[in-house]
Amino acid sequence: MSDERLHRLAEAAGLSIDWVDADGQDQRVRPEVLRAVLNGLGLAADSDSEIDNSLEKLDAIAGTSNLPPLVTLDQGTALELELYFEPSTPYELTLEDGTRHPGALDEHARLGAIDTPGYHRLEIAGQHLTLAVAPSACPDVEDIAGPGAWGLTVQLYGLRRPGDGGLGDTLALETLARNAAAHGADALGISPIHAMFTGNSGQYSPYSPSSRLFYNILHSAPEAILGDTPMRLAIESCGLAEELQRLERLELVDWDAVSTTRQRLLRALFDDFVNGGNAQRADFDSFREAGGEALENHCRFEALHAALLDHQGHPQHWRDWPDQYRTPQSPAVERFAQEHAEQVSYHAFCQWLIARGLERAQTAAHSAGMKIGLISDLAVGADGGGSQAWSRQDEVLAALSVGAPPDIINRQGQSWGISAFSPWGLKAHGYRAFIEMVRANLAHAGGMRIDHVMGLMRLWVIPAGAGPTEGAYLNYPFDDLLRLLSIEAWRRNAVILGEDLGTVPEGLRDKLAERGLLGMRVLFFERDQHGRFTPPMRWPHTALATSTTHDLPTIHGWWQGHDIDWRIRVGQNQEHERAAQLEERERERAGLLRLLREYAPDIQGDLTDPEVLADACGAFLARTPAPLVLFPIEDALCLLEQPNMPGTTDTHPNWRRRYPADSAALLDAPACARRLKILADVRKQTLGSDHR
Repeated sequence: MSDERLHRLAEAAGLSIDWVDADGQDQRVRPEVLRAVLNGLGLAADSDSEIDNSLEKLDAIAGTSNLPPLVTLDQGTALELELYFEPSTPYELTLEDGTRHPGALDEHARLGAIDTPGYHRLEIAGQHLTLAVAPSACPDVEDIAGPGAWGLTVQLYGLRRPGDGGLGDTLALETLARNAAAHGADALGISPIHAMFTGNSGQYSPYSPSSRLFYNILHSAPEAILGDTPMRLAIESCGLAEELQRLERLELVDWDAVSTTRQRLLRALFDDFVNGGNAQRADFDSFREAGGEALENHCRFEALHAALLDHQGHPQHWRDWPDQYRTPQSPAVERFAQEHAEQVSYHAFCQWLIARGLERAQTAAHSAGMKIGLISDLAVGADGGGSQAWSRQDEVLAALSVGAPPDIINRQGQSWGISAFSPWGLKAHGYRAFIEMVRANLAHAGGMRIDHVMGLMRLWVIPAGAGPTEGAYLNYPFDDLLRLLSIEAWRRNAVILGEDLGTVPEGLRDKLAERGLLGMRVLFFERDQHGRFTPPMRWPHTALATSTTHDLPTIHGWWQGHDIDWRIRVGQNQEHERAAQLEERERERAGLLRLLREYAPDIQGDLTDPEVLADACGAFLARTPAPLVLFPIEDALCLLEQPNMPGTTDTHPNWRRRYPADSAALLDAPACARRLKILADVRKQTLGSDHR
């Protein structure tokens, strides 16, 4: 079997045979890896005859004479249709507002430019399709928030409030939004709140969700929607007062116990709600109707996931369910939903509570003076055994997981154990799954951060059971996805941010900038190999600026070398490497001090004191030309520990750390308040005026 034939199939399937790694070195995917990835795409490639059959399969997909159900184009640009229709073919265009425009293609078989962004319907030669017309760019941060905008980022689960029962919720988020706005913040970025598995409390990483269409019900604050009395009665009837207080006192989230107690309370509240003639029933019914098939499928999945346990009583991957339950459209699933209607309704009730709570939090942020408000976080994929993969099987890659090749941060590469969209599946279904996902994550937010934004262009896909180095890049319809993002952001007047860290393909950042998607620059990464940090005027105006991320050490932790200690403790590095790593860190520390002494000269005190260092880092970031500065609350509070350590599970308390004070006054401690005032004042002096 020749490599040439194999490469031809790989290229036709959208795989990159050659690529450039994070060190700028040329790499080529080995033939055995290509065959494994192609098999994972459903394209057999173990012999010449299999390759021929797979090529025919791809030709059949690409060679259709019909247009796809949705075509994207830019506002004010003609649409080339000569591959499908003759010149002068008549058509009728119906704009989103219902106005009709009959016409005919021009002499080059082009459809004339459309000036109105949105989703329009085109009827031509017996075919019906959607035209997704994109504005030139996403809304601009400065247009929404004015010059010099800044905000904070927070891990939602870590927030505290009296009565929270051991986990951050939407009521704590409301109070933090008001607190942050009082200090001048324009935005509040939150950790992902995607739906998890209510039947599996051990899976709680917000970046490995069951579905990116719905929400984690454990973050709801039912009393904010239903009132204090039903909540108090539910706590009494369940006998949970002492347990809730115990959980509230813990320094780390006990996800198992929190999941158990919250679901007992939610069930009691639901039983009271459906039996008590609640006045909010009409709102719940309206919410459920608006959720349509997607919400119904998610709720059915949750009910099935709880019912179809294995022989040991544990939840199963839906591919291990009896055959009749493996597709949401099957008659067996319909019968199950009817027989377990109350359980399905319970999950819809839980989604209603969390959605209304998030709506309240965004309203609180705007009412308190934030120009942007909440910024949601969109994970790069979802668990292949979850609700979204079950509901949208034709649009998800089932046999491949997503990760990253070795890069500067993770030299072993990463396998995230999550599934991603199928490029062919998205196109074939008019990008339905992508559009509904973006809408869900912008529904109660003024912006959205896209984790691993490179996934819009390409994703590193890995066959089941293979290591992270045994993958290949799969290319995606980047321009189509950017146009769809632009439409949805324009409709919501929302800002879009992209986490572009790691192995970034050539041209991606330019494309993002053209579309108004802000990239991301992190203080610790903005330096050369000699430890020289980038001065503020050389930071790009096309990216947000931040000090760190949830996967990296805090300012305090970095300065103390605490992350070096952790990596040795969890076995990622060896004890004998400590001295060399500390020596390298000392060079980096010296470089940061030189930078801050020059570009944060007004900061009083000893810069080697982490509290003073955090002040200076905030002031430095404020001096960059970034349209938006997002300062992590971990650095605003000068905390030592980071939220997550990639590559670990039980050896580091990932996604469990709680903040040290009530969210209503979390930012009011003198050191934190001083730090935020410095950031706000320098930002105002450097880039803006008081636009409040």
